[in-house]
Amino acid sequence: MAELRVARSELVLGAGGAGRSARAEALAAAWIAAAPHHRAVCIDTAQPWDEELRDLIRRCRRASGGGSGPALPRLEEPTELAHALGQHSRPDTLIVVDCLGFWLTASLVHAMAPDESEAAAAGPARTLRMVDAVNACAGPLVLVSNCIDSEGVQARPDLQRLVGTLGTLEQQAVAACERVTLMSAGLPLTLKDMG
Repeated sequence: MAELRVARSELVLGAGGAGRSARAEALAAAWIAAAPHHRAVCIDTAQPWDEELRDLIRRCRRASGGGSGPALPRLEEPTELAHALGQHSRPDTLIVVDCLGFWLTASLVHAMAPDESEAAAAGPARTLRMVDAVNACAGPLVLVSNCIDSEGVQARPDLQRLVGTLGTLEQQAVAACERVTLMSAGLPLTLKDMG
């Protein structure tokens, strides 16, 4: 693999099994290798709501560090991502956020109110604060997000809303990030590179 160049901020997109997390961890390893004082941390956003998610989280944690570098320290923050970014952001620290889809799901569930219009209003406000935090990060940031196939959610208005809101969040992250990479079968395709 060619030497990785770490961008100021990068959004890594792709479907399940495309290699999103592996790219993020490879970028973190490249950052750590570039200077002895460099650090990296991963902010995990998944919550173990059911056995399937618990199994996915276990598999991801086992795979972490199985690549080219040491395992990243991992912090769990399912909803207060902007706060976690502000708390851990330093010029010498690369932060990986894995992943925006889980964060958005947890944020929307957390913001649910009896009145659907209140819940819908809460999601975009959290999204805007998160994008502001991306722009304010002191060190490099790698955001991971999953492409969701919208064809299978036509009959589910709640899932349609989630997919639509994730699409809006990803568009805002694309605008905020210096680089955008689409992963497919472990291969990176650069969609945007301002560096």
